[in-house]
Amino acid sequence: MPVLVASDLDRTLIYSSAALALTMPDARAPRLLCVEVHEAKPLSYMTETAAELLTGLGDAAVFVPTTTRTRKQYQRINLPGPPPKYAICANGGHLLVDGVTDADWHRSVQARLADECAPLDEVREHLLRAADPVWVRKHRVAEDLFAYLVVERELLPEDWVKELAVWAENRGWTVSLQGRKIYAVPKPLTKSAAVREVARRAGAELTLAAGDSLLDADLLLAADRGWRPGHGELADSGWTAPEIAALPERGVLAGERILREFLRVARGSAAAGQPL
Repeated sequence: MPVLVASDLDRTLIYSSAALALTMPDARAPRLLCVEVHEAKPLSYMTETAAELLTGLGDAAVFVPTTTRTRKQYQRINLPGPPPKYAICANGGHLLVDGVTDADWHRSVQARLADECAPLDEVREHLLRAADPVWVRKHRVAEDLFAYLVVERELLPEDWVKELAVWAENRGWTVSLQGRKIYAVPKPLTKSAAVREVARRAGAELTLAAGDSLLDADLLLAADRGWRPGHGELADSGWTAPEIAALPERGVLAGERILREFLRVARGSAAAGQPL
């Protein structure tokens, strides 16, 4: 049976220049591969070693990029290795099969959101009223599914995100702070639900996962084995769970370590002929 590997992308496998965390002397810094260009500028990177590992992973497992990015944002990433048959975008709102949205899956997601949580317009209006233009740079709605703000972190009031989270909780939404972005996401909109569907279609009996943010917690809990890097919301809060390994590596080297772990377990499972 195939092994399924579902991994978050930003600050898990790929890193902006601000998130690389290259703390070693310059002469010892790893060689980097640019995997995303936006508006004619390089935007995201992984180490060349990580790129080789990811290419190998494509032969050992069903690799599923699993991101909160919109489809448009995801499609500008050029990952090494064979093109993934499946990808999950918009935090589970879109399941791509060979690059095309599965319309039935998207309709089922929309139905759950309509039944189980407050409408997007209500949340967006609250964000517009409550956020201060002094520290908000952008208001965005992603795929008509969730909303987020781009903020100046140094100007963001310390308790504002906590207050927003309490407000959202009562309406069936969750809040996550990732870098300069504050996400408001409906609780039924999860990466784990989409990953379970991919595992069903692929016939996978072993699922591996990695992620760094609170929006990845459900993904990690749904996997048989999981890893989180030494940075991000999950690390900052000390979050852990059985079968989840908290790695010490931070920044782009954490992405390399995560891929090593994926490949080790996937190859070990194949050699044993059964899930580990």
